[in-house]
Amino acid sequence: MKIQPAGAVVGAVAVPGDKSVSHRAVMLGAIGEGDTVVENFGRSADTEATVGAMRALGTPIGEGGDRLVVSGNGLRGLREPDGPIDCMNAGTLMRLLAGILAGQEGRYELVGDESLSQRPMGRVAEPLKQMGAKVELDPPEHPMVIEGGDLEPIAYELPVASGQVKSAVLLAGLYAKGTTTVVEPVATRDHTELMLQAAGAKVVRRARSVSIEPPAELRLGTIEVPGDFSSAAPFIVAATLLEGSELFVQGVGLNPTRTGFLSVLGRMGARVTVFNKRRSGGELIGDLEVRSAQLVATTVTAEEVPSMVDELPLFALAAAMARGDSLVRGAAELRVKETDRIEAVVDGLKRLGAHIEALEDGMKIRGVPTRLRGGTMESRGDHRIAMLGAVAGLVSRDGVEIEGAEAVTVSFPGFFDLLDSVAQR
Repeated sequence: MKIQPAGAVVGAVAVPGDKSVSHRAVMLGAIGEGDTVVENFGRSADTEATVGAMRALGTPIGEGGDRLVVSGNGLRGLREPDGPIDCMNAGTLMRLLAGILAGQEGRYELVGDESLSQRPMGRVAEPLKQMGAKVELDPPEHPMVIEGGDLEPIAYELPVASGQVKSAVLLAGLYAKGTTTVVEPVATRDHTELMLQAAGAKVVRRARSVSIEPPAELRLGTIEVPGDFSSAAPFIVAATLLEGSELFVQGVGLNPTRTGFLSVLGRMGARVTVFNKRRSGGELIGDLEVRSAQLVATTVTAEEVPSMVDELPLFALAAAMARGDSLVRGAAELRVKETDRIEAVVDGLKRLGAHIEALEDGMKIRGVPTRLRGGTMESRGDHRIAMLGAVAGLVSRDGVEIEGAEAVTVSFPGFFDLLDSVAQR
């Protein structure tokens, strides 16, 4: 797909429901009591995999557009499926579901596609084993086979900051005989804690730890899923970089553990105004107004990485068109995503004319406040890289040909049409 240059980005957009919240709403609804109504469900290949997995485990789920009705089985009501559960490309699904299944009776096999099969699952298996679940990884990561049952509480210190591993342990803690605690090196996404609290679980949150008590039941009711910030980020960057842009993003999630990119853009000089703030299911939601701005370089520290890990490819593009030298450190986690995102970003942006260098745990970018040349970028099957290529095409001189553009369907099936609707040419 060839993305032609744009003069500006003008208009209003509403992005799909947050993928992280959508995953969790379906999973917690399945082990809750009564019906959970999920409004603005973020429909994508990843979240469809979660719907399929919970159906395979015996959960009735009714669908109508972006609205789901999940009929709960109760905490221990999931049933052993007839065969393996296909998590496709959804790492969130595999890791969080492992925590839930650790407390169910039966044997469960989780499999995924080639990309998911290369991602580290031992980091989830280890704490679940400590709690008493039987977990096998073969070979060397997948399939993951779990034999659940009675679990013991643990205090687990995460060796690597990971919201997914934290969530898996907390979900297993629903079935433990006492208080389960997770200690984090730095704060990570807290969607699981917020939704567990909304469902009635007793969750105690401290600066660097989270504890959960096993509840008698969970009950969610209705969840309005906020717009996915990671899906809004490409539009924010495009509007910031293209002179004369004025864009409104409606109903986007503003969870502080997810929006570190807004803080970083702010200190680079971006003009993003947040208004109409409100809450749903514990999640902060708001509208954004984005106007074009000249950016200056900055450094992203290891402490900031967890709150903007999915936006780091877009940061690299913004930094390439800012004034001065930018740096990203402490982002080694990018090397174990759908692809090695450090290499994918550096190789891709270099081809388009950016001055960028890969580091073991990040990137070094020499910014030049002018449009990139353009050219060809390979998505490598990674939706974030495909979106990066699209925004780079808008802000380039000659446009960008994206190889493997269909990868965006993993998180945002209508991305290209929405982007085209606000691109002024």
